[in-house]
Amino acid sequence: MIWCRFQSGQKISFGIVEGDVVTEVSGSPLDEHTVTATTHQLSQVRLLAPVIPGMLYAAGPNHRGHVEGMAARRGTPPSYPDRPSPNYRSVHAIIGSEENIVVPKDCSGAVQPEGQLAVVIGKKARKVSVDEALDYVFGYTIGNDISQRPWQQEDRTMFRSKNCDTWKPMGPWIVTGLDPTAFRIIVRHNGIVWEDFSSSEQIWSAAEWIHELSNYATLYPGDVIWMGTQGADGDMVPGDTIEVEISGIGTLKNYVVAEE
Repeated sequence: MIWCRFQSGQKISFGIVEGDVVTEVSGSPLDEHTVTATTHQLSQVRLLAPVIPGMLYAAGPNHRGHVEGMAARRGTPPSYPDRPSPNYRSVHAIIGSEENIVVPKDCSGAVQPEGQLAVVIGKKARKVSVDEALDYVFGYTIGNDISQRPWQQEDRTMFRSKNCDTWKPMGPWIVTGLDPTAFRIIVRHNGIVWEDFSSSEQIWSAAEWIHELSNYATLYPGDVIWMGTQGADGDMVPGDTIEVEISGIGTLKNYVVAEE
């Protein structure tokens, strides 16, 4: 099933997508809800980020290629993680597909994409086993962890380098009932493929991440885990278009613009 969050006029609702039609839902798919008789043409609504999570977790280094690519940028040997190392991202930076990624005036003028699988939690999870972990997943969507590498190297935290307004595109919707180990993930910059990799190449799987996180912090319905990227992509500047496509889910598309 494909779940979206959309705006029609001034009204924001969740909906179920079937072909080119969205059926409006009263309530949230993560809680009590009712499927209404109201429908919209998909082309006539504005798709929003499919969920605004209470917590947005980032898997950190979760692909060997990303560890190696970032080390090459720094001119240092790669240092592979020995256990999952989660970070947080600002939920206030989340935008939807077809929205603008805004580059602040005081940065170098270039930002970098990180196309990622996003796992949406569907049930309260605390100390769950790896074998049970996927039972707590509602569905899967797409994230793009926009980053600014000079700030990432200069600052003591990732506050500026990862969490500026608009730097967390997510969408276009959530798809349920998929196998998280079998996704093909493609990142395109102005139509040119920058990355083409598989979720099977993760150092730790979605189930292992849920197990690890839930050992220390309760996960709640609507929380989201971004599962990391493979490479260390090049620079995006205002005027560029970035797309992240994941098989079985769809394409997240955004535009890079300069802050006015």
